[in-house]
Amino acid sequence: MTILKRPIVSEKSMRLASLGLYTFEVDKDATKFQVGKAVAEKFNVKVISVKTINVKGQIKSQRKVRKSYRAQGMRKAIVRLQKGQTLAIFETPKEQQEEVVVTTGEGEPIRIKEKKDLLGKTKVRVDKTAVGAAPTTQRKVITGK
Repeated sequence: MTILKRPIVSEKSMRLASLGLYTFEVDKDATKFQVGKAVAEKFNVKVISVKTINVKGQIKSQRKVRKSYRAQGMRKAIVRLQKGQTLAIFETPKEQQEEVVVTTGEGEPIRIKEKKDLLGKTKVRVDKTAVGAAPTTQRKVITGK
């Protein structure tokens, strides 16, 4: 029996991860002790506490027939780790920022800051540093592969 099915990555679980609480979908028959032991063995961390939640499945309706059914539910486990320990699955990469100086046709320097967001797209911000330089704008740069 596999106890840990998958990590649950959502806005709420990422907020909890910053507090040291990590959320997993677990087997319906798994106990708190089994979940804590599985997390400790798999990620080499020390588990302090485990809270489990039974989530009911949603009621869905069929399209052509007037009948409804309940989708299968799941069991969530919220695991608290020892202070200072983290799981790499729940960490978000930081935005990278680069600064480039470009000169205009008149020879005036303009600073350009490039940011790469989570999806790898580049955003460019032009800062006004000299008189007569371009105003502060933010635009999307289309990059070809």
